[in-house]
Amino acid sequence: MTAKSPDGRRGGRTARSEDRRAEIVEAALAVLAERGYRGTTLGAVADRVGLTQQGLLHYFPTKEALLAAVLDASGQWDLTAAALRGTGWPLEMLASLVEYHATRPALVRTYTVLAADSVTARHPARAFFRRRYRRAREGGANALREEYGQRLAGGLTPERAAPLLAAVLDGLQLQWLLDPESVDMAVAFRDFLRLLDPGAADGTSPARTAGKGE
Repeated sequence: MTAKSPDGRRGGRTARSEDRRAEIVEAALAVLAERGYRGTTLGAVADRVGLTQQGLLHYFPTKEALLAAVLDASGQWDLTAAALRGTGWPLEMLASLVEYHATRPALVRTYTVLAADSVTARHPARAFFRRRYRRAREGGANALREEYGQRLAGGLTPERAAPLLAAVLDGLQLQWLLDPESVDMAVAFRDFLRLLDPGAADGTSPARTAGKGE
């Protein structure tokens, strides 16, 4: 009889299966980044982890199931979405996340490729990215409101500025992936924050003095 672990699972077999699934998901991230969803095959992913395609099907019966697992794990590689979810993080913390992403080009590439792919008709990740951007806009508006109040220096409300915040975050990642020698996305994002509040540097910011009272 196979011994069970304290939580009732069947010892090493379950642990090995979970490790193997995680390995497959990591390989899928790499293949998706290189080929996009349409160009990715289960056979290519299986080759990365030393399995036959039939062996991989034991863990993920379809390409859609594998993509779902990749998206489920997205909290580990799309930290910006997590940061903007809910009440939103301070903008300074978002700037720190941009710096962190600059150390993880493979993960940023996978996210960028999947997000671009998802705009095509009937793409299985389309609903996921629609939800992701909706939450990013909501969280971004909350973060901007916490920082600048009900009006930014240029007169925009946090809700009007939130799509711009999300666009800058993802747009800088794309430019950086294409030309990392010319684009420092961490510096550029901090420059963007200064545009949102041009008086912050000399203490004359109308958003900080008046916006929060509106």
